[in-house]
Amino acid sequence: MMAQAHSALSQITFAVYPCNSDSSFRRSILKTNNVRFHDKSWISVSDFDLKTKNVVHSRSQRILCFSVQQASKPKVGVSPLLLEDPKEPPMHLYKPKEPYSATIVSVERLVGPKAPGETCHIVIDHGGNVPYWEGQSYGVIPPGENPKKPGSPNNVRLYSIASTRYGDSFDGKTASFCVRRAVYYDPDTGKEDPSKQGVCSNFLCDSKPGDKVKITGPSGKIMLLPEDNPKATHIMIATGTGVAPYRAYLRRMFMESVPTFKFGGLAWLFLGVANTDSLLYDDEFSQYLRDYPDNFRYDRALSREQKNKNGGKMYVQDKIEEYSDEIFKLLDTGAHIYFCGLKGMMPGIQDTLKRVAEQRGESWDEKLSQLKKNKQWHVEVY
Repeated sequence: MMAQAHSALSQITFAVYPCNSDSSFRRSILKTNNVRFHDKSWISVSDFDLKTKNVVHSRSQRILCFSVQQASKPKVGVSPLLLEDPKEPPMHLYKPKEPYSATIVSVERLVGPKAPGETCHIVIDHGGNVPYWEGQSYGVIPPGENPKKPGSPNNVRLYSIASTRYGDSFDGKTASFCVRRAVYYDPDTGKEDPSKQGVCSNFLCDSKPGDKVKITGPSGKIMLLPEDNPKATHIMIATGTGVAPYRAYLRRMFMESVPTFKFGGLAWLFLGVANTDSLLYDDEFSQYLRDYPDNFRYDRALSREQKNKNGGKMYVQDKIEEYSDEIFKLLDTGAHIYFCGLKGMMPGIQDTLKRVAEQRGESWDEKLSQLKKNKQWHVEVY
């Protein structure tokens, strides 16, 4: 396992790019300096001084990104494997009245300059004290007073965890969030209104390495990745930051060497975003597509760049309709289907599935009831 990790974590890449630049931006062609390690059988990201490697001070400053380039094969060794032992997921280890004080490790902008809004990948260090399973969420309590309850702390905000139980450093001590900065615009002036910014998302996106963050949880069972059948099919549908739990699933399936879970089924990801610059974790997903073409499929719905069959904007439900016959056949043979993202995504998806079912001579209500009964239907929207 140690030798596997050595091969897989063979280089560290540093890249500098402007956060607020209008110039052509592509993460895959950033000028980089590579540092190779040949004298260690295992390298954890936490062994390095991340406080100076991954910094976001403001949207106008430059960002120094610290990323690990994974070789396609062999998979990355993980530890401690004791995290595989529990038969039930950890639940509510820390509650709002007594949260855990974690530490910000890094904040990295994920999207290009043409993306509407800003989305960040945020890594926190919980020291191995707040274990979780793939598909669970942490609560975050932003600093400050609750405006509706003076003298009381802010309410908890839930965030799906975007890493496996081993974290981005593969040592079980970190967890990751995928956070879009919530900003509001005055309908009259069209300008951003700083007084109505999302409290928690802006706190997280503005955080610096070393800052403290109060977390609760973990919580949630509906999005847990079923592992009783390693050859199962998993159809994952996301809009925007709803891709977070799927990043965790896919790293567990294709990146990590986990002795107790050898995935040999099909993972099919549908991701809906505005445009190419808005794609999240696209490099990771594209690598899986190259390395595991028989086990991974990846379809993007870019609403501002693609057209559906009727000439309108391409949304994730339109992509689902394109492959509806195949999706329904997979569901009939036991596939799991997951939905994560803004709650506004569900009516359009439900309408599409109902229309397809009727075209096939089926009752969607009966089919949905059966999917839920079989525990094939997983929804987490916000």
